[in-house]
Amino acid sequence: MKNIERILWIAGLLLLAVALFGWARGAYLSRRDVARFEQAQAAEEARLAAIPTPTPTPTPPPVTADELAEADASVNTELWAAGRIDQYKESLDVDTGLPLALLRIPKIDLVVPVYEGTTDLILNRGLGRIVGTAQLGESGNCGIAGHRDGFFRKLKDIGPGDQIELQTITGNDTFVVDNITIVKPENVDVLSQGEEDVITLVTCYPFYFVGSAPKRYIVRAVRTPRG
Repeated sequence: MKNIERILWIAGLLLLAVALFGWARGAYLSRRDVARFEQAQAAEEARLAAIPTPTPTPTPPPVTADELAEADASVNTELWAAGRIDQYKESLDVDTGLPLALLRIPKIDLVVPVYEGTTDLILNRGLGRIVGTAQLGESGNCGIAGHRDGFFRKLKDIGPGDQIELQTITGNDTFVVDNITIVKPENVDVLSQGEEDVITLVTCYPFYFVGSAPKRYIVRAVRTPRG
């Protein structure tokens, strides 16, 4: 009996020793992992602290009220339809806020504000970004619509190689016309997004058609690198 009791005591002590060893090993590994984490964290904080803080690039101001007034003062309605002139003058009495951008085409002496959307009020007042296309000043294909008997009647006098300037809140961009096409209204592929940064000007066609014009006049211009 004493031998059996001694064996049981020894077995119990061995089991206790194994348990104590496992606990001690677990505690050691836990402390080791915590220490490793703290070391890695300290190293990362030191790395980030060594990186110089970049100087923020100042954001160019949006189109100002003075710039908009200057653009309005330069509007030449000589080629416009009489009804479009009346609607334009009426739109000036409505507060549409400051535009998203100013679009300039030096060759045809055009300076016109660009607003968001293509409602009747917007297109009587200026040009409108076509919803669903790229934002002004960002990458992609930005569609801009205008009336053929108003601001965009002058598009009939531009061609490939002519420059289009766009002043937005992110800066000034220059685009070069590379293609002019005439399509049916249902052909919306001209507004598809591609790899190039472009603006696509859209108006109805023919320019002097009486009634609802059956086609669309499309001017595509590619952005040049900023200098």
